Amino acid sequence: MAGDSGEDLGPRMSWMEHLQEFRDRAVKVILTVAILVAFTFTFTIHRVEVNGYPVYYPFPDPFHNIAALFLQKIQRDLLPSYVKVIVTTPWDALIALFYCSLFLGIVFGMPMIVYQFAKFVAPGLYPHEKRLIIRLSGPAAVLFVVGAVFAYILILPFTIEFLFKYAIAINLTTFLTIDSFVSFVLLFMAAFGIAFELPLIMILLTSLGVVEPDFWKSNFSYAFAAMCIFGAVITPDGSGVTMFMVAGPMIVLYLAGWLISTRHKIKIG
Repeated sequence: MAGDSGEDLGPRMSWMEHLQEFRDRAVKVILTVAILVAFTFTFTIHRVEVNGYPVYYPFPDPFHNIAALFLQKIQRDLLPSYVKVIVTTPWDALIALFYCSLFLGIVFGMPMIVYQFAKFVAPGLYPHEKRLIIRLSGPAAVLFVVGAVFAYILILPFTIEFLFKYAIAINLTTFLTIDSFVSFVLLFMAAFGIAFELPLIMILLTSLGVVEPDFWKSNFSYAFAAMCIFGAVITPDGSGVTMFMVAGPMIVLYLAGWLISTRHKIKIG
């Protein structure tokens, strides 16, 4: 941190004031996500034609809600035709829809989440550091969404098809419980959303002077091992292929963050 810049941090907050500030910010984040979850769980999207142009509007429908539309889409896009999704308990479908609503609430609420985080850490920063946090808040929200979409379009279709080929190879009838399917897909998308924040974190730490650009190069071997472990944890299939499907993009992101932080260190003065 630029502690020798001579800039005034402003009045210091007590420990209790920090706790109060954190609580207030957390409540705003939770309320935002909760409202979005309730909306996607109770409303659907209707389409009407107005002068030949399609107009979409929300309409109350708790059974064919936005979460259900999202769940139907990921089934169509990601599941092979020979895989049948089943429920084994009366509440499986309800829980799966809630997971989808929660995921959509977090995605749509990401701008508020990032904004509240930036506002929480801002009092402890110098003015030039606050400006840097503000500059990176927008890209942070965008990168999370980009990472989730990247996983959805490029990684998940291959991964799911690859894993189910083992069942086909030994002539097994393939069934998949809805909660297993939703958990697998949403975990992948969330993991990639977080992983895509890596270059931004590296650029931020380098620009604030917390680490030098060479730190990323000298610790690449440790980062490589950590990313492989991360890939193995969220894809415990044992083949190693899906592990590198996760770790590979993260390694590329790490290298991109190192190159950018080395050659284009953000000026925050």
